[in-house]
Amino acid sequence: MSGEQRDGVALTNLDQPLFDGAGATKRDLVDYLDAVRDRIVPELRGRPLSVVRVLRGQDPFMQKNLPKYTPDWVRTTRVWAERSRREITYALCDDRRTLLWLANQRAVEYHVTLGLDGRLDRPTHLVLDLDPPEGAGFSSVVGAARLVRQALADDGLTGVVKTSGAKGLHVFVPVDAHADDVAAATRALAARAERLDPELATTAFVLEERHGKVFLDSTRAHGATVAAAYSPRVRPGTTVSFPVAWDDLDSVSPRDFTVRTAVDLLDGQDPWAARMPAPQSLPDDLVAEGHTIPVARVQAMHEGKRRARERRT
Repeated sequence: MSGEQRDGVALTNLDQPLFDGAGATKRDLVDYLDAVRDRIVPELRGRPLSVVRVLRGQDPFMQKNLPKYTPDWVRTTRVWAERSRREITYALCDDRRTLLWLANQRAVEYHVTLGLDGRLDRPTHLVLDLDPPEGAGFSSVVGAARLVRQALADDGLTGVVKTSGAKGLHVFVPVDAHADDVAAATRALAARAERLDPELATTAFVLEERHGKVFLDSTRAHGATVAAAYSPRVRPGTTVSFPVAWDDLDSVSPRDFTVRTAVDLLDGQDPWAARMPAPQSLPDDLVAEGHTIPVARVQAMHEGKRRARERRT
């Protein structure tokens, strides 16, 4: 059994494969996260954390509630979950030691809230998640990201972009606003990007209504989480959510960035922090338009009920 200690954390079974198709061992995961700790910990710090763990012989699972055997030095916070009607104890990954402990738990993915602990009603970022249709190349989602960038620029806003670590892209816009207005602005931004090229992009929440277009997901708001910059993903090759300059989007692929390649590509830099603009105020017209647009999930739920009634009659 391979093992060692770092920062007081016992690391075990380091030579085991992470998962089928990972192309990486648990040691690769630990070494990567340790190498990027000064970049990823600032993205995780102070935010209730959900992780995707992959235990040997099991399917990946999302863990929000910390297990009872969590060391007492791991900082935690309790958040009321409306859907399950209970309090959930989340980790706050504020330091290297906690990151290493999570990595040893085979936590591969790191998903954070948009707001800080105790201030979840004040998201620090507006986020659009761009998801390409099945079978489409990465160029389609790059085109959709440029629509979002144009919609932002049209209202005097700037954002940064990173690969999701899966097939898509995340556009982040630092903001200073209440959650309701951020959620509204996210819906309006998606709608405006869709209007710029409705043949390429869609805001349709229901899969069957997307018709092979890139989905502009505006539901990353309120209690939603998003894969943090530099987070690995449970994907072939153990890809990483990686910052990309707008001008470089045409020359990259999400598969370029893995736990084995990302550290060398960073070359000692922190492009996510370096490119991130200062928090911006949301334009009144964007917020006002967004408040006229129904929440996608709620709209889809009502539409599903309407269709069910039609089938019954």
